[in-house]
Amino acid sequence: MSDAQKTDAQQSFLDLLHAQRVWDVDLPAFDPDAAPSAPLPLFHAWFAEAVAAGQAEPHTMSLATVDAEGRPDVRTLMLHDADERGWHFATHRTSAKGRQLAAHPHAALGFYWPVQGRQVRVRGPVTETSRAESLADLHARSAGALAAALTGSQSEVLESQEELARTADAAWERASAEPDAEVAGWTRYVVEPREVEFFQGDAGRRHVRLRYRRDGAHWTRELLWP
Repeated sequence: MSDAQKTDAQQSFLDLLHAQRVWDVDLPAFDPDAAPSAPLPLFHAWFAEAVAAGQAEPHTMSLATVDAEGRPDVRTLMLHDADERGWHFATHRTSAKGRQLAAHPHAALGFYWPVQGRQVRVRGPVTETSRAESLADLHARSAGALAAALTGSQSEVLESQEELARTADAAWERASAEPDAEVAGWTRYVVEPREVEFFQGDAGRRHVRLRYRRDGAHWTRELLWP
């Protein structure tokens, strides 16, 4: 590609990028003074409202960790629960995120529900659940989820797509034949919240940011500048 073609391609990208708009919908109001004293009930309410509003995949979230050198890493995965212990997810202990959490057991989560202009951010230490709870988590999911877990080797270098196809086919067969099959490294994790922020977008850019900060056994609520 010539320099002129590269310049044209870059300009085309910028034109497309700058033409995008956010929140071309009626956004809900959010009164932080009416928010509950703890973040979990508000998260449950916002999640239910996101589902009712037709938000695609509202249970997906970004998980941020750091590697051995302290460099940030992020990926998207599914929420498995949110209860009094914290926000739950699961993965292979031997995956990149599993290894990172073993070395630095802290994480941040990010939910984005654009149909309502809302974000939720969660930060805190991460703990592993019991082996029994991890297996129950795995077996409560679909056969496809079990097959994916049985495929294993997550985050390792893949030699070819053919190798993946062979391994995945074998995993699907085993998942169908052994719905209670165990996956040694499958682990359920809980992010214990120390900070939870709720962001409500506003078309006039007067966004509402409400942060809950853990203070011993209680929560402190703070408004943040947008």
